[in-house]
Amino acid sequence: MPENEEIIRLNEVYKIFGPQPRGRAFDLAKDGVHKDEVQRQSGHVVGLSNVSFSVQKGEIFVVMGLSGSGKSTAIRTVNKLHDVTSGEVLVDGVDVQRLEGKELQAFRREKMGMVFQHFALFPHRNVTDNVAYGLKVQKVDRTEREAAAMKALQLVGLGAYADNATSELSGGMQQRVGLARALASDPDILLMDEAFSALDPLIRRQMQDELMAIQDEVHKTILFITHDLNEALRIGDRVCIMKDGVVVQIGTPEEILTQPATGYVAEFVQDVDQGRVIKVEEVMVPPDPVHIDAEFGEVVKALVDVGERLVVDASGKCAGLVTRSDVERVATQGVPTLASAMRTDVPIAIPSQTLNELYADAGKGLPIACCDESGRLVGRMDPTAVLEELGRVEALADAFEREVYM
Repeated sequence: MPENEEIIRLNEVYKIFGPQPRGRAFDLAKDGVHKDEVQRQSGHVVGLSNVSFSVQKGEIFVVMGLSGSGKSTAIRTVNKLHDVTSGEVLVDGVDVQRLEGKELQAFRREKMGMVFQHFALFPHRNVTDNVAYGLKVQKVDRTEREAAAMKALQLVGLGAYADNATSELSGGMQQRVGLARALASDPDILLMDEAFSALDPLIRRQMQDELMAIQDEVHKTILFITHDLNEALRIGDRVCIMKDGVVVQIGTPEEILTQPATGYVAEFVQDVDQGRVIKVEEVMVPPDPVHIDAEFGEVVKALVDVGERLVVDASGKCAGLVTRSDVERVATQGVPTLASAMRTDVPIAIPSQTLNELYADAGKGLPIACCDESGRLVGRMDPTAVLEELGRVEALADAFEREVYM
């Protein structure tokens, strides 16, 4: 999980491609002129225009955008594969753009590992030698670098393939070798540029699972670039959406889905399976329960304005549900009590679950009790809230579209 300590910051960064990047093109970009118009007037290409974002230590920060959005340009400023036209790029307090020569090379080697879309493996070296190559360049002793390589291979599930030729591995396995190579030197930061884009959909999803499992163990700071919003929302702690060299929105996956900042974002998220991303905690409301020791008359009063209430025991755990119809039913049967009216077949969810995991429970038509890990009731969710939430994003997109044409 992120540790609320900033490790990467891009601050008002501009990147102009062309022979005179700090001339008219830069002035136009600073004035907010669209990149297409800048190119028409100056012949220069705007890669980044006033881009600012920060990455917290230990988080997966995903920069997402289509071709030409500036996402790959942004990651290349972090290790100075691109010089910036203006602005600053700080990595752990160091202004990377001011580094040169051996100082820059050492910073790249020691501070960050990079995983590319194309595996870039050496075909004449076996798996271990590929993984250990960066450490060899750093002149690490052979025994030590091979031990580090094996540790990284174990992390990505390839320990048994250490002596194999890379040509003997599938595409997904080769990408794992690339990831292990980046992990072998134990860098603070991983830069991953479209790392899974060349893989088949099933293998790609498996690699996403692999990355998240590894992250749970090693807690690296990961700057991940993708053109796939589903991938961004699935693996990112936070997501930065870019368009035409400009940052459009930054937020958690839930914020991106439920609070799209522009019509562009809303149009994107319409096609996302929102139920895989939106969590119970985003939708649940205060539970307002009745206590299991309440007098029957108190329960009757509590149900005057609502159809049902959840019931909690002395420790705050969900004990069941009482409905108005059940209260009316037992009211004519001897001495009515809450216990005689209460039902215990209440669906239970935890706040971190996604809505997709609750479809079956929502179909029962009963309110869902939202409980923390100790079982204490912390919220409730009505079955209709699931469908209402999933339909709300589509309505937002329609509203943005109406604004455009009004």
